[in-house]
Amino acid sequence: MEFDEILRKLPHSFPFRMIDRIVEIEPGKRAVALKNVSIDEPYFLGHFPKEPVVPSILILEALAQTGGIAFHSSFEKEEGGVPFLARIDEFRLKKEITPGDQVILEAAIEHIFSNLAKVKVLAKVGEEIVAEGTLVLAKGPSQESPT
Repeated sequence: MEFDEILRKLPHSFPFRMIDRIVEIEPGKRAVALKNVSIDEPYFLGHFPKEPVVPSILILEALAQTGGIAFHSSFEKEEGGVPFLARIDEFRLKKEITPGDQVILEAAIEHIFSNLAKVKVLAKVGEEIVAEGTLVLAKGPSQESPT
């Protein structure tokens, strides 16, 4: 599958798609995605107008979407379903993300059991880790993704 096709598998669309591009994927093992943070992001209107910072929950969402791509890549072609965040085992923010940052989002599947996957996630700006944690994703019911 091409990266763009995999990205279309996400059920999210603007303004909630938190990934701009998939950089790398090892099906069923890991995914690396990219998010370019622009001052034009809609959430910067209120978070915070004079000192814009990406809301931490959106950093978590970007990592969950990246993990979802890694998990989804392990499904057989005829299987449907969209991965969703089921649990946050650990999550730690280490630095703020601001307009102009290019965020590298990494997700590595540690274990798949039935319809669940435990995924180690990491967000970096340059070589600096800005967030990391462990998430549990669940395979949701089959649905068609909007394009």
